[in-house]
Formats: sequence, C-alpha cells, structure tokens
Amino acid sequence: MKKVNITVNGQTLTANFEENATTAALLAQFPLTLPMLNLYSRELTYRFKQALPADEARTSGYAVGDIAYWTPRHSFVIFYRQTREVISDLQKVGHLNGNLKQFRTAGNVEMTFAEA
Repeated sequence: MKKVNITVNGQTLTANFEENATTAALLAQFPLTLPMLNLYSRELTYRFKQALPADEARTSGYAVGDIAYWTPRHSFVIFYRQTREVISDLQKVGHLNGNLKQFRTAGNVEMTFAEA
C-alpha cells in the first residue's frame, strides 16, 4: 500500500493506494491536480484523455471511500455515497479514509494528489 495525500478545499485527507498497474500509472503523474466532477450523487470523477492500464478490472460493487478506475470512459473515481450498484470494468485503486459526507453537497471540486 502507498499512502497518498488528497487535498480539497484546504483540507488534506489520506488514502491508501493498492499496488497495481493503474496505481503505478497514477503515481507517475503525481503531484497531480484534477477538476473532479460530482456525478450521480455518489462519486467524484475525472476522465483522463488516455486510458490507464487496468489489468485487474472486473465487475464489482464498491464501498464508501473506494477509489477506482472505470475503464470504458477512462474515469478516475472516488465513491462518497453507497447506492448498492454493481459496476462492470472497475479497477480498484485504493481507499480514502475519513468523513466523505462533505462531498454530497460540494458540487465539482479541485483535488490535488501527492504521495505522502
């Protein structure tokens, strides 16, 4: 596991990133600031122009705080609300610790990712 600091609205949260090809591709771009879209009242998302490697993508559910990469739209996602949906082509990246309820009303946000 790799520790990653995620800064949003002046607050720094800590995430644990798994060791896989997707994570390695993301870490190679850190520090990275992304405009995250607040979508579906459940997730913050950024869509990369180019695909990231995702050798372990599969159909699965998610937990609040999970960080994932959805391969069809090259979407980097942080789930902040549970809808019990099962999603295909999802590559787990890590998990964000802390209270994520703030994102339910946050709208779109800018997030900065850096290795801790």
